[in-house]
Amino acid sequence: MLMYRFEWNERLRLALPVLEADWEQYSALEQSDIVEQWELIRGTIPDRVMEFERIINRKQEELFEEDNFEESCRLNTEIAEYASRINDLLIWYRTNQELDSRRHT
Repeated sequence: MLMYRFEWNERLRLALPVLEADWEQYSALEQSDIVEQWELIRGTIPDRVMEFERIINRKQEELFEEDNFEESCRLNTEIAEYASRINDLLIWYRTNQELDSRRHT
């Protein structure tokens, strides 16, 4: 039996799959278990995206009011970081489609 686990990622605020072998090496039952667990986690991604979008919107409002250059730079950096998190979440969100299609080939 090959090993896999789901490991908490603080940056994205969800557990991500950690596979210790190529997908094809897992049995159909293991693949099904992984996809089932991932689907439950994946379902939380839209909530994470909305949470990060709210943070970005709040920081953009702060930026609009900010006169201090250094503080503006800090806010811009934070906004970019949350945008990067959203991008990563959307990539992970699409991962289910790849796993599911691999399982059916």
